[in-house]
Amino acid sequence: MSDEEKVRGGAAAQPAESAAATGTEADQARLVRMDPHIHTLASDGISDVETILASAMAKGLDAIAIADHERIDAAVAAREMALGRGLPIEVVVGEEISTRGGHLVGLWMRKRIRPWHSLRDSIAMIHEQGGVAIIAHPLPPYPLCASERSIRRLMDEADPIFHPDGLEGFNPTTARMRWSRKAPALAEELGIAAVAGSDAHCADKVGGAVTIFRGRSAEDLRAALAARDTAWEGGAYTWQEQLQMFGRQQRKNAAAVRDELRGKILRDGTGRDLGYPGGRERPVHFDRVAAGLPTERRS
Repeated sequence: MSDEEKVRGGAAAQPAESAAATGTEADQARLVRMDPHIHTLASDGISDVETILASAMAKGLDAIAIADHERIDAAVAAREMALGRGLPIEVVVGEEISTRGGHLVGLWMRKRIRPWHSLRDSIAMIHEQGGVAIIAHPLPPYPLCASERSIRRLMDEADPIFHPDGLEGFNPTTARMRWSRKAPALAEELGIAAVAGSDAHCADKVGGAVTIFRGRSAEDLRAALAARDTAWEGGAYTWQEQLQMFGRQQRKNAAAVRDELRGKILRDGTGRDLGYPGGRERPVHFDRVAAGLPTERRS
């Protein structure tokens, strides 16, 4: 990645340097580095949960969120594996939700939200279950991206339940598009926190863009979003990388169709691989024994 492709932005970066200079314990709360937008085999990613966790730890991340399209099962499995094994990485359960107004990432999800509600109602449903709503890759004039007009309408709502908690000021998949470059300024104008996530669809891209905030755990992201005290850094994916990824996704999809058909023909209780222990079994379930965990989660 060249220096020209590396970017950094947000409010938290420079105050962190000033805090270190004060020498006070309160001001020296460490910075958390989190990648809040990752996909797995369970949706349109090509890497399994095990490989994603290993990549996140190898890159020194403190926390990640798995945000598969329209599902949370792989994210729940990843969280259980990280907790059960005592891994030095936090996993937040997320979901990337397809709404009629564009894609929306929900964090700290307790239950799946079905697609194709309005963007406004989907944000409210995330908030109703105690989650955080982040608008994904905003501004390009495509159906999967929220428009500036729709974001402004949300912020004009009297009830804050309809307000997004943040928007992606940087997403490597759209960073080279001229519309996306306006996202940080829009966030600043509207008083919304800007964040970044890798939108990784394979393990080696995990951490390609991260959100940085003061605190000691992923939970501190909530306060950072409310205070608009976030920073981010990352690098744009090249068009060649994105085309290569598209090809890998198509090969994965073909294998998934084959495995589903094979399982139905043989009636052997298997299907496509969802990327976690128990994810090939039908009915699908998280297999704690296969994951090397106790059969019951310890409190």
